[in-house]
Amino acid sequence: MSDILDTLPSDATHRDAERVFTEAGWTACGAGDWAIALRSPDGAPGRTMAVRISPFDPTGPYTAALYREAAHTRQVPQLFAHRRLVGGGDLQVMEWLEAVDEADAIEFHQYIENRDESVAELVDIVRRIHERALQELPWCGPLDQNPSNVMRGSDGRLVVCDLFYADGPDLYATAAAHPEVVAERIPESERRFMTEIPLAASGPWDAAERESMRAGLAEADGRERTDPDVSGSD
Repeated sequence: MSDILDTLPSDATHRDAERVFTEAGWTACGAGDWAIALRSPDGAPGRTMAVRISPFDPTGPYTAALYREAAHTRQVPQLFAHRRLVGGGDLQVMEWLEAVDEADAIEFHQYIENRDESVAELVDIVRRIHERALQELPWCGPLDQNPSNVMRGSDGRLVVCDLFYADGPDLYATAAAHPEVVAERIPESERRFMTEIPLAASGPWDAAERESMRAGLAEADGRERTDPDVSGSD
């Protein structure tokens, strides 16, 4: 896996990442609203991995921080690599996970919400990182209690993933109606591909709407470049 990442240039985008992993034999295994997933070709027990590739994911670094800081709890996925991609994209290589029964997932989320003793250390780390994300990220949402975010590792343990997310409906509605607000709060370099997220769960996304949003943001960026007072206005 490290040799694949070594082939990615410093200016790699989500498209480059998907191409490089696909050429190395990784195969598509899923897609959500924010990212696609590819599975490693190595099927040996305990060694199968997945890579999550997103064109635009502001919360990616916070998720990676959670996986690293809470690794000793064994209640988060094992993270093998994390890399930010040009344009606001995010790449995470982690252990392969399996789905769990919805009842088990809901119970695990309840443990987290109530800071059950069995997950107390995990919860403290989650809350600390989420608080930082709320302070630093525009449109950072609350903790995601979707049952699909609880999965099972290769050793059978329950883990929680993707707890942090951007408030997509509000963010994208603002980008469509008031692109200057998004342009002011999120640098262009961190949202260049925000109209290319898969939206596999909530979509499809009308092509004309995407193009209109891209044009509005580009126009807003143009105003910011020519009018130094725009970024400082209320």
